[in-house]
Amino acid sequence: MATEIRVPTLGESVTEATIGKWFKKVGDAIAADEPLVELETDKVTVEVPAAAAGTLSEIAVKEGETVGVGALLGMISAGGATKAATPEPKQETAVAQASAPTAASTTRQAAAQGAKIAGESELEQRTMPPAPSAAKLIAENNLAVDQISGSGKRGQVLKGDVLDAMSKGAPSQPAEMPKATPAPIAVRAPSSGDDASREERVRMTKLRQTIARRLKEAQSTAAMLTTFNEVDMSAVMALRTKYKDVFEKKHGVKLGFMGFFTKAVTHALKEIPSVNAEIDGTDIIFKNYAHIGVAVGTEKGLVVPVVRNADQMSIAEIEKDIGRLGIAARDGKLSVADMQGGTFTISNGGVYGSLMSTPILNAPQSGILGMHKIQDRPVVVGGQIVIRPMMYLALSYDHRIVDGKEAVTFLVRVKESLEDPERLVLDL
Repeated sequence: MATEIRVPTLGESVTEATIGKWFKKVGDAIAADEPLVELETDKVTVEVPAAAAGTLSEIAVKEGETVGVGALLGMISAGGATKAATPEPKQETAVAQASAPTAASTTRQAAAQGAKIAGESELEQRTMPPAPSAAKLIAENNLAVDQISGSGKRGQVLKGDVLDAMSKGAPSQPAEMPKATPAPIAVRAPSSGDDASREERVRMTKLRQTIARRLKEAQSTAAMLTTFNEVDMSAVMALRTKYKDVFEKKHGVKLGFMGFFTKAVTHALKEIPSVNAEIDGTDIIFKNYAHIGVAVGTEKGLVVPVVRNADQMSIAEIEKDIGRLGIAARDGKLSVADMQGGTFTISNGGVYGSLMSTPILNAPQSGILGMHKIQDRPVVVGGQIVIRPMMYLALSYDHRIVDGKEAVTFLVRVKESLEDPERLVLDL
């Protein structure tokens, strides 16, 4: 009995994925629930496990190809490893000659049947509807679908086919308002012979393509501006030193900086709600909750899992959730639900040694806070020059919705909370 391997439901708004890597080859034995193939979506990387034990008998989609939700990826057959078919031993000459007419007749029937199947296959190719994401692009750009060659299963038109056709100036359907021909995609100039031999070309992952697209869209759409401040981390560091042992003993998690920063941000968002809002057309949507995205660097790129309802959580609860999401991100186990719904983002470039940066908005959010390296610097306190552990803070915001006064006030409130952390509840 054969078991189908299909693309699982990938989450809200995710309709397709790219085959990242097959972990098994045809003929390999498979255990139940063993990861078979890695799918790359524009949000997360998902591993598809085996629904049953057996042998991988077929791989229907190769690495690098794009498939829709529910598409057939391969087949698992019951039993041991499959073997290549071997020809039957030759029969005696007399028997072979006697059966020759029958074989010829069978060949003719097979050829006729093959022609029929081929005709049916061609019909399927002509009638296979475009993938949902491709159909959306076709409709938005008023393209003639019959003029776009499909590279998917049975000739299905995929999103990549539409983008490729648009770059080449695909013909449009007749319409009242003619569509402008899209500008051709810039092609990189070829390298010299000596340089080309020392270059390596690697296909961008689906996640990296999405990161690039979303960051550029944020710069193109939002009126982005960044304001800076600095915070004296002495009080937070002293509090961590004083309570870190009892905190970890009670809550089972280390007391880090992210819990303080997340709590300080949620307090500031309540006072300056526009930083926690987003623009929808001509409306502003104010969020009466705080889902805080925490940027995490992984081998495959930057992901932003979300701590949901952080404004209702204690520092201990925030630290636990951030720890869980961080482990899931590094192991590639984040779900689509872990990545959705953020209202504000915190990015900690300080763990990599960054002293200052201007973070890019995580659209459609209106604000992102950049944390940086803690560095001892001379500062003036009470008329005296003293050495204090200082950190630069950067708030990038959408100036369409957040005024300069609000952005500066928000950052000052974060600074005040961190310099007087007793205002933030430790839940001990």
